[in-house]
Amino acid sequence: MPSPSVRWLLKKEVRELAASRAFLVFALLVGPLVWHAFRISVFTYVEMSGAAGGPAALSQGLSPLDGIVVPTFGAYVLALSLLFPFAAIRLVSAEKESGALSLLIQSRHTLTAQVLVKFAVLMAAWVLSWIPGLVALWLWRSGGGHLWAPEVLSVLAGHLLRGALVISIAMLAAAVMENAAAAAVLALAFTLASWALEFVAQVQGGLAQQAADLAPEGMLRALERGEVRLDVIGIMLVTVASNLAVAIVWLHQGRERGFRWAMTLAILVATTVLSPLASASRRSWDVSEDRRNSFSPADERALKSISEPLRVEVNLAPEDPRLADLEREVLRKLRRTLPNVSVVNTAQSATGLFEPFAGVSRDGTPESNAGYGEVWYQVGAKRAMSRSTTEPIVLDVIYELGGVTPPARAGQPAYPGYPLATAPDTAPYFFFLILPGIVAAFWWWTRRPRAPATVSRLEPT
Repeated sequence: MPSPSVRWLLKKEVRELAASRAFLVFALLVGPLVWHAFRISVFTYVEMSGAAGGPAALSQGLSPLDGIVVPTFGAYVLALSLLFPFAAIRLVSAEKESGALSLLIQSRHTLTAQVLVKFAVLMAAWVLSWIPGLVALWLWRSGGGHLWAPEVLSVLAGHLLRGALVISIAMLAAAVMENAAAAAVLALAFTLASWALEFVAQVQGGLAQQAADLAPEGMLRALERGEVRLDVIGIMLVTVASNLAVAIVWLHQGRERGFRWAMTLAILVATTVLSPLASASRRSWDVSEDRRNSFSPADERALKSISEPLRVEVNLAPEDPRLADLEREVLRKLRRTLPNVSVVNTAQSATGLFEPFAGVSRDGTPESNAGYGEVWYQVGAKRAMSRSTTEPIVLDVIYELGGVTPPARAGQPAYPGYPLATAPDTAPYFFFLILPGIVAAFWWWTRRPRAPATVSRLEPT
């Protein structure tokens, strides 16, 4: 149980957040956004299942994780990036602009406790905003749809971590900038920068792709496909802690600006040291029902018997679909299985359309890249090349290089898929009437005028 003083802080922050117009707009819009995403995903899924007598897709390709859970909660990515930061910024900036922060610093509550309480209240509000998404999944389940609990929990964990990161960045922006408008611009700049990084990673690959995998979007994608990676979680937690630490430093208005910059630099140095340690672990768990992130158990045991490092040289452009197939079918699974795997992309263009003509040398003669499309695998001193992106063929190449006898590939039970040709009720009245009505009523209740408290006089003795 928290102490009475902490409970007072919690009540104060909850009242301020509930009375915020920014949080009201977020709460009113999140329901319709989720309903729209849920409705589109349901009708697309039902159409692919052969509704109304139409041709149905292969059942193995009908996964509720990809077809329902991820698209439905995809609405929260938009709401978190463009709406929720304003509520977090208002919770910090309002006290700075009104001068209440100077009084609170002088109270018995430490500034660290106040910032952590604000962060906890915002995280609780973010989790409560999942109610429309959880209701949508309940409607899908009650209508005959299938859900795999570990997959759903993995997606929720991704949105929880992403929410913590965005909230910490919004609080940092509000602490550093002088007013809420400037803080909102800074938070929006972070969102645009993360989207730009995703675009650059898709075009260029390489280091940009590695950085994008550890960005909020890349971290969320890993958990959305059912891969729980310890390195990604560690980096997110270190980043959130450093953001909150810098926010605490800048919120203390009694300190000189030079001291704030010195403390900020020290926190950045500590973050730079801790981030590689947090990302050093390659431990991960595949919680997907179709084991999309793993080889078969027999192949995993055979691969783990290879003690030498594995180097993969890929001569495929980032926009080449064969690279996406190779990453999905082989490389991602190799990183999970082997402790020492390095992947190097040697392609010299972004699209691969003109890859055989790599450019012009210094003396004016054309240079060619005749080896485009080749993938070289090296185990120790042995090298072999393959152009295939199919899992069994690539594994046979690695087994031959590692001197391992390929395991007998017994018929693995195929993922059954879960077609659903009848659309469940999407209940628009709940998302457009009931939920917004509850939010508006609660906001009115927090803003209603209250009678002044009566103070009893002490009789003179």
